[in-house]
Amino acid sequence: MVESGRSAVSTTVSRRQWLAGATVIVGTSLNAGAVTPKPAEADERAKGEPFGYCLNTSTIEGQKLSIVEKIEIASKAGYQAIEPWIRELDQHVKDGGNLNDLGKRIKDTGLTVPSAIGFAEWLVDDEIRRKKGLEEAKRDMDMVHQIGGKRLAAPPAGAAQQTDLNLGKAAERYRALLDLGEQIGIVAELELWGFSKALSRLGEVAFVAIESAHPKACILLDIYHLYKGGSDFHGLRFLSGSVLPVIHFNDYPATPPRASISDAQRVYPGDGVAPLKDIVRDLRAIGFRGFLSLELFNRDYWKQDPLQVARTGLEKMKAAVKSSI
Repeated sequence: MVESGRSAVSTTVSRRQWLAGATVIVGTSLNAGAVTPKPAEADERAKGEPFGYCLNTSTIEGQKLSIVEKIEIASKAGYQAIEPWIRELDQHVKDGGNLNDLGKRIKDTGLTVPSAIGFAEWLVDDEIRRKKGLEEAKRDMDMVHQIGGKRLAAPPAGAAQQTDLNLGKAAERYRALLDLGEQIGIVAELELWGFSKALSRLGEVAFVAIESAHPKACILLDIYHLYKGGSDFHGLRFLSGSVLPVIHFNDYPATPPRASISDAQRVYPGDGVAPLKDIVRDLRAIGFRGFLSLELFNRDYWKQDPLQVARTGLEKMKAAVKSSI
């Protein structure tokens, strides 16, 4: 159900267009005999471990560390991957660093970069802004590529307050972003923002990804954002794990209520009320074998020792996964 006070999002797509792209998202999950491709990184995981574990650098953002320091912390804490933000890469270059060297450092510490966070305005209706957004996305993708990254988040930046987004046009714009990424070697991950008025629901991002009719279309989900946007977690069962390379993993408390809860109130997995056991079981069932990326913005954690925060987060993620078996 559409939230009260929010207008329905318009669409203009044909039945033929829908059928052409439908298998991008749901094809594998609806075919009981299908085999979901596993990420290449899965070969390096401990026996019996279904997922990879990644540290989104926002989790230790408040400690004001450099990206190099965050890489060292992620490695020491036991993560297999790190998810940096574009602004951190910009700062690294501004401080005299080289991105290719940074990529080598990441590799040498045993980490990979399955995803990175950017905010290019690729989705907005204004043609001039959208063109600038694509230029920004191209620059961001190039930076991610230099450090050995594979994907870049594509949230509804610039359109978060828009209530009349045309999902058909959104699909066309997402495809254009994916085409741009193919030129560079980076895949754009369509990201759901629960607080947004556009692309805040699981059905909306699935629709846009399907209608893009692009073989590399994929979705970036977040436990907190699914809750904030009002999507039922059981909707995950309609997806294929192969189109969910990374999931932001976190938890949320019972209070404040959904309407007023904010990013800063995210908590460690298992410390809140999210149905993590059911979520993880559904992820396993649909063949998800990607990365769980710990993404928190908790101000209390930002005051603590960053290595301890990273280690605690990893322990709690693994505990949540283990409890679902």
